[in-house]
Amino acid sequence: MTSTRTLTPEDVAKVPQPGYIQPVNINFSPDDALITFLFSPDRSRNWQLYAFDPQTGERGLFLEPPGAGVTDENVSLEEALRRERLRQWGAGVTDYAWAKEHPRLLIPLPDGIYAQDANGLRKIIEQGAQDARFAPDGEQVAFVRDDDLWVVDARGGEPRALTTGATAAGVTRGLAEYVAAEEMDRHEGYWWSPDGARIAFAEVDERRIPVYRITHQGKDADVERGGPPFEDHRYPFAGQENAIVRLGVVEVATGDVTWMNLSVGGRPSTPLSSAQDASAGSTYEYLARVSWLPDGALVAQVEDRRQQRLDLIRFDPRTGQGAPLMHEQSRDWINLHDMFHPLPADFALAPGGFVWASERTGFRRLWLHDANGRPVRALTEGEWLVEMVAAVDEAAGWVYFTGTEAGSPFWAAERHLYRVALRGGGPQRITQAPGWHTVVIDHARRRFVDTHESLNQPPRVTLRSLDDDRELAVIHEADADPRVAEMGLTPPEMVTLENRAGTTLYGLLYRPDARRFGPGPYPTLIDVYGGPHAQRATELWKGTVNMRAQYLRSLGFLVFTLDNRGSAGRGLAFEAAIKGDMGRVEVEDQVDGVRWLVAQGLADRARVGVYGWSYGGYMTLMCLVRAPETFAAGVAGAPVTHWDGYDTHYTERYMGLPAENAEGYRESSPLTHAGGMAGKLMLVHGLIDENVHFRHTARLVNELIRARKAYELLLFPDERHMPRREEDRVYMEERIRDFLMGALK
Repeated sequence: MTSTRTLTPEDVAKVPQPGYIQPVNINFSPDDALITFLFSPDRSRNWQLYAFDPQTGERGLFLEPPGAGVTDENVSLEEALRRERLRQWGAGVTDYAWAKEHPRLLIPLPDGIYAQDANGLRKIIEQGAQDARFAPDGEQVAFVRDDDLWVVDARGGEPRALTTGATAAGVTRGLAEYVAAEEMDRHEGYWWSPDGARIAFAEVDERRIPVYRITHQGKDADVERGGPPFEDHRYPFAGQENAIVRLGVVEVATGDVTWMNLSVGGRPSTPLSSAQDASAGSTYEYLARVSWLPDGALVAQVEDRRQQRLDLIRFDPRTGQGAPLMHEQSRDWINLHDMFHPLPADFALAPGGFVWASERTGFRRLWLHDANGRPVRALTEGEWLVEMVAAVDEAAGWVYFTGTEAGSPFWAAERHLYRVALRGGGPQRITQAPGWHTVVIDHARRRFVDTHESLNQPPRVTLRSLDDDRELAVIHEADADPRVAEMGLTPPEMVTLENRAGTTLYGLLYRPDARRFGPGPYPTLIDVYGGPHAQRATELWKGTVNMRAQYLRSLGFLVFTLDNRGSAGRGLAFEAAIKGDMGRVEVEDQVDGVRWLVAQGLADRARVGVYGWSYGGYMTLMCLVRAPETFAAGVAGAPVTHWDGYDTHYTERYMGLPAENAEGYRESSPLTHAGGMAGKLMLVHGLIDENVHFRHTARLVNELIRARKAYELLLFPDERHMPRREEDRVYMEERIRDFLMGALK
């Protein structure tokens, strides 16, 4: 493409990126008559609730709530932290939900929770509610207030407390604890039963976790507190105490609570085993998932501390007694997922059974299990991955799922919709267009909304037939954002290379314009993340609107991003190469990537830099200290500098317990190797980052001083893990540009 103007730091900082203005949070109404979604007509972060009518083809604003909606300034601390856990950037209307069996909507806003139905829009819960959700029939709404679980009529009225007693600081009922929301992708702390008569909930006791205080150093002093504002967090550091979690079931009519016979939250110093019968009171460390079965039983997924065993326990909610249903075991770790789908008691192939996804073969596959948890048959096979169960059609006997495309040369870079028969047989691919497909299937299992994108195409949203992928309607066109044509962004090239171990790696290559900067070799920047549970070399439009890479390319840098061993999307064996020893094989692969670029005549070996954020910030440091002969400069944003300072669930999944792997923790820390750094370094951090605390950067600074190593420090007093304010982001991009130009050009 040909750009009509020069890129600027403002272009890099702007959210959303060019082309990413498509509808999000797409849902079918309960009767499938409407498709609703959040959309920003002015291409800003400010979303509104829209609806598309498949019958008429009309699209328009569905409701206009009072006030300005959500902004970064008008949310409570609890809501701000929830948005951090969800990585949510939107403003205006940022969330909504349909009742399962009623044409009624729930919309959370800063001043309260609103409901809309045939009688119009009305506020049903005043300010201060968290995580409001409909009962299945849409007649009641549950929510959390003052750390207890409440319920209110969906038409409004006086709320009623269902639980009481979560009055001690550090105890909550109905909310997910920090590691559940941040690391387990479990953002909910309560679950309605199918008939709406009961609610299962998590009671979280964090009182044994010491308080970690974060002071807002950039704020004026608080007169009442005698100093600047502060936040107190109970952060479970690796090797230390976790929250104690109990699973209860409350009767909505009476408020009576039955506790499930399950202990969660073992001490790291004690032997941990989850092999015993749950009813015998065995200790688990984590409550990972909770699901209701069609017959009214409750299933909890629980993990041991080392996350090498996951048990499914079936409970009688009336008595609290449980019995094992099945378990998963791994010598590496268990990757949690949301692909447990119970089947009805009259399902002929496996009455009362369930669909389950397992990585026991090294690649995530779907299985059909019977009511006793025994596997009936594998539904998918081969060295490719199932990513998500999109729907199960019990009547027709189909499971619809998305997964990688086994036949492509870059098989892990695409995602497609498939279906497979529960009775057996090979999967059938439904989506045909190359690229990445994100789907939402209607309740009747006849149509689906497809958000399709690739490196060459911004997201395009269409309504399609589930039988033959036929296009039924266009909801959003890919060329709707004029910035795409205006900037003329050239997609990166997807390339492959072999590392020193003979493993094929995928990368994205951003070449400078040879007409302006010649054929190379060029000063080179490695744009790195490199951590588990992430994949960057994909057929996603975000690879093309990686605006920092595009901006740096426009300045004459060659930019390269490589998915090293340890990255997601290639199977558990590929990901588990980092087990117990982070920052070693990842750096080896990045060095091999640089060597490949040099061999192609693209990279100037004397002018190679690296930059990244979070795990990418950690990788930047490890590249500088472990491969100083390769990397001459680096920008490390919000880096982990020692894994003893990060949380339990993430860190111990990959590194094990600190007491059992002291040498691994020591060798995986940039602090240990700081004296080996030879290149130039810029550190970037937000001072109120509650995820990767600024303490990480401060500890590294101490080591750099001891080793007499120079560094630059860029701080944002009012930012958390990733700068949100546009002025901060513009300033950051300018400083990063100047640093890299000075270090490598």
